Amino acid sequence: MADGEQSEQARRAARTYGAASDHYCLPSLSFWDEWGAATVSQLGLTPGDAVLDLCCGAGASAIPAAAAVSPSGRVLGIDLAEPMLELARGRARSAGLSNVEFRQGDGTRTGFSDDSFDAVVCVFGVFFAADMAGFVAEMWRLVRPGGKLAITTWGPGWCEPASSRFWGFVRDVEPSLFRAYNPWDEITTPAALAELFDRADVDRAVTRAQAREHRLADPADFWDIVLGSGLRGTVDVLSPEQRETVRGRLLESLRAGAVTSVRTDVVFGLASRPPE
Repeated sequence: MADGEQSEQARRAARTYGAASDHYCLPSLSFWDEWGAATVSQLGLTPGDAVLDLCCGAGASAIPAAAAVSPSGRVLGIDLAEPMLELARGRARSAGLSNVEFRQGDGTRTGFSDDSFDAVVCVFGVFFAADMAGFVAEMWRLVRPGGKLAITTWGPGWCEPASSRFWGFVRDVEPSLFRAYNPWDEITTPAALAELFDRADVDRAVTRAQAREHRLADPADFWDIVLGSGLRGTVDVLSPEQRETVRGRLLESLRAGAVTSVRTDVVFGLASRPPE
């Protein structure tokens, strides 16, 4: 992909998640932290390790990584959305963690030298890169011998049965926006993630799916998810009237259908470099 296309892809993700930061850490979106911690738990981190978290968002994976490698280890989180990084910094302070830094930047172009980190992590971020294989290859380049690369993506049917209803009501008010921004659907199975590792020339990769249902205390919780996720990019280009129409019809539909949970399945990928 051309650099310009990558940059536009990155700019759109930054706008979307910068806006979503005002809902991202609500209790109704607890899945961000749950899956971030679950990803980190697979790395076998030890005190003293150096960890790089790309597309780190509000610190869902960087913060548990910092706790795992403290006191002598360091974690660097990089994200394009500065409002997300502000959330992450505040959460790290609240957790008493001084060994984690959050920096604004493009994770596909870090400029770090080869073999710089004991672990590299990317949770729900790889699909925002215009050149996903190139991004994975760049992450792999940064992993030291004996180190690990962890990539987590959404599984199929993210937030169903609610998300398809959302898109249906969006189509009703503005057909041109129907699924116009849905990059997380690009890679949703262990086979697809394994193929991505292969295309990036990453060996020793293991991929697996894990299913989960996320409870909604009230159908209105799903509107919080809409505003605190990638769906925010679609909502924010609707007019105020269109937005309220989608919201009203969506909540009415969820209540009528007695929808009390949504799918938040994931696919984990883990690659290990052999030690020297």
